[in-house]
Amino acid sequence: MTKYENQIPTSAGMSFSSLVSMLKDSMRRSIERRPAGNIPVEKYEPAESLNVSDNPQVTWFGHSAFLLEIEGHRLLFDPMLGNRPSPVSWAGTKRYSTNLPIQPEDFPALDAIIISHDHYDHLDYSSIRRLKNKTKRFIVPLGVRRRLIQLGVPSEQITEHNWWDELSFKGLTFACTPARHFSGRGLLDRNSTLWCSWVIAGQETKVFFSGDSGYGPHFKEIGRKYGPFDLTLMECGQYDERWSNIHMMPEETVQAHLDVKGGLLIPVHWAAFTLAYHAWNEPVERITKAAHALNVNIATPKIGEKVVLHSETYPSQPWWRSN
Repeated sequence: MTKYENQIPTSAGMSFSSLVSMLKDSMRRSIERRPAGNIPVEKYEPAESLNVSDNPQVTWFGHSAFLLEIEGHRLLFDPMLGNRPSPVSWAGTKRYSTNLPIQPEDFPALDAIIISHDHYDHLDYSSIRRLKNKTKRFIVPLGVRRRLIQLGVPSEQITEHNWWDELSFKGLTFACTPARHFSGRGLLDRNSTLWCSWVIAGQETKVFFSGDSGYGPHFKEIGRKYGPFDLTLMECGQYDERWSNIHMMPEETVQAHLDVKGGLLIPVHWAAFTLAYHAWNEPVERITKAAHALNVNIATPKIGEKVVLHSETYPSQPWWRSN
């Protein structure tokens, strides 16, 4: 079986002492790890048509799922729209809100679905089954093709990519770029597929999606090769000092954004599921504080709220404080 590795030595932080301390943390009741009430969700209303000249826009669906509408194309990333990031439907943490901005079967036609890695909170089988007829192109890192074939996606509709591969598609350029993480969906397949970040370059706009990643030198590499970016969507959430090699702390997320030479920053990988021991809204509090300290332009949309690039203002209301 092929095994993939990070660019630099990376531990997942799963020592015996870490496991014992995590067990203790799981019993703490002083931290609000889930919102007390419903969080606001805006309904996504797709435009009847897209024009190449339209300003690019992003709609975030919670966690790392988002729709990028750019230069007349619709691209859906890491569409985890299911209820639990789990191998079974009856176990695991539940989504904070039962309402989605749009149901998978109600999406308009998609030019492509792009996956960063095969973890359950990014590659959700129930979502793919409901979305697979909405597109004829899946763009994934190495090894993930077989996951999709198991769901009935035709092999010829899938392209697999290694780090630094580039793909030209419908006037856009995609680059599969490094991340510092791991992969696998069970006990015996750790690192049997590749994990990655993504660069999306149009004629006028460049976007970077970090996927899941610990902080590392790859961000500066990506910035030197492909930056600057008009927009970055950077993971911020489900972090812990014990596994900071594979998930950035919020302040590192801001630094990674600067490393890739980002313009507008949208933090993702939060506000849908509890997969760590911090308060559910701590990620956005910490990243906004760090971004403001470094004069980084940051948008914090509600789930389902569109962010239109090149606007005079971006969503910045602290909606998470009402829960």
